[in-house]
Amino acid sequence: EKLLNTAKGKEDISLFESLNIESRSLNWAEAKQMNFKGNLRLVKAETLKGPREKTDIFFVRKLDGKIFILSIPENEDSRYANLEKMIENKMIFNINVLKSEIDGRLYEFCQFAEKPEQALLDRIFKASIILMLLFVMVGMGLTLTLKDFALVFSKPGGVIIGELLQFGFMPLMAVALGYVLGFHENYPFIFVGMVLITAAPGGVTSNLMTHYAKGDLALSICLTSISTVLSIIFLPLLLGAYCSNIPDVNIPVKTIVSTIIVLVILPLIIGMSVNYKWGNLAKKLVPFFSALGIVALLFLMVGGVLSNLDKFADTERYGVNFYSMVMLLTLLGMFFGAVIPKIFRINNYQARAISLETGLRNASLAMAVALLIQDFMGDFYSSMFFVSGIFGLTMYIAGIISIKFYKVALPVDN
Repeated sequence: EKLLNTAKGKEDISLFESLNIESRSLNWAEAKQMNFKGNLRLVKAETLKGPREKTDIFFVRKLDGKIFILSIPENEDSRYANLEKMIENKMIFNINVLKSEIDGRLYEFCQFAEKPEQALLDRIFKASIILMLLFVMVGMGLTLTLKDFALVFSKPGGVIIGELLQFGFMPLMAVALGYVLGFHENYPFIFVGMVLITAAPGGVTSNLMTHYAKGDLALSICLTSISTVLSIIFLPLLLGAYCSNIPDVNIPVKTIVSTIIVLVILPLIIGMSVNYKWGNLAKKLVPFFSALGIVALLFLMVGGVLSNLDKFADTERYGVNFYSMVMLLTLLGMFFGAVIPKIFRINNYQARAISLETGLRNASLAMAVALLIQDFMGDFYSSMFFVSGIFGLTMYIAGIISIKFYKVALPVDN
């Protein structure tokens, strides 16, 4: 906290220079060695420009939250090459540790005994979530034509209400729950994760569930397609609108937009182009890409659990309130997604599709975005990713419950 306040100019910025310079004069021959998995972090002075030793502090963070300020040798050392690149990944550290008092305050410093290496599981996991999203979006594109987007003109009421529920009602409900349950104040990155998953577009899961629910599949596909394109604007816009007032939270809009373009829009266009030019080939490729997407999704779930076991043990942060909130988000989304269309006299056939499209989100996209921006934002506990991942699991349960509910509340003719 002191380092963050210093970076923001709330305390004497000369502390950074003192920590960097004086740590090099320590007797590192007396240091003890430690080996663990963790992350490299960087705190930059916001009010000062100049040499790195005056403006930047790197520190190593263990998975349990303990931190060590990194002492970087003055002379070139290959172990410290590309430090900012290391920030992107979970690393395996072998460090030498010393305690020292500077300006009346005790700090723990470290130097690299060996060059850190990226954890293999983390490397595979990050690649798998990107590949999974690419497969899913190419596969979605293979099933789409421009006619699917043109449905907005033949069924404007259902489309407009559906998109307003997706990008209007759902994020607002997440914000309300975040304040009521105390996440906004106590766990701000869980709050950001709530906004992130509810600002994400619909996904293929909602289309699949609509098929089983005997809802308007064409409307569901149209809503998914349009919300996917609109997510370029609304996802960063909603994150900025609802989360920019939280201390220490900066929304990397450019990173989010570029991620959506590269991992969502371009694969979608590729899939649609193949479908347009080679329709028969597209039909043959759909099962292949669907299978790849399912395999990648299963791998993602297993990898996500294995790499986040510490999250399940953190019952203070991820307790009853947390899991209840995630289930409420998707259940209430589908409930109001069914009730509100009925107020506007939307028929039950379309209301089923709108309901599922409201409550079921593209969790894969939300997880990918969270994974790519969490280090930049300082989400040291990967809370945004964990919210999206747990939502991605619970939305299937909520979807099955809702389909049973529709038989009574939204009956349709066979």
